[in-house]
Amino acid sequence: QVQLVESGGGLVQPGGSLRLSCAASGGFFSINTMGWYRQAPGKQRELVATITNGGSTNYVSSVKGRFTISRDNAKNTVYLQMNSLKPEGTAVYYCNAGVAQYSNTRYLSYWGQGTQVTVSS
Repeated sequence: QVQLVESGGGLVQPGGSLRLSCAASGGFFSINTMGWYRQAPGKQRELVATITNGGSTNYVSSVKGRFTISRDNAKNTVYLQMNSLKPEGTAVYYCNAGVAQYSNTRYLSYWGQGTQVTVSS
């Protein structure tokens, strides 16, 4: 059973930094795109950033220049470095990954349980 486990959330003051991590485990053949999404209270879940297994990245415009997504393929882990955090960044952040359990199966989307990020003074 594939699992994504996030860590690194917490409370930070505006202008501060946090680094989120998400590790995939459980036995599988391959991971393609990994990403981070967030959901603020009363709002829909939105894409924050994605990274392919080749390292190509994509960001929502509101975080460009402040957030950096990266991955360690050997550790099946994706990171999100968040700098210059703003109060509107307060949300539950979710990890997502496309995972193929076997070489002859298609990629399925898996989600982590979410980690709370609160930006407040």
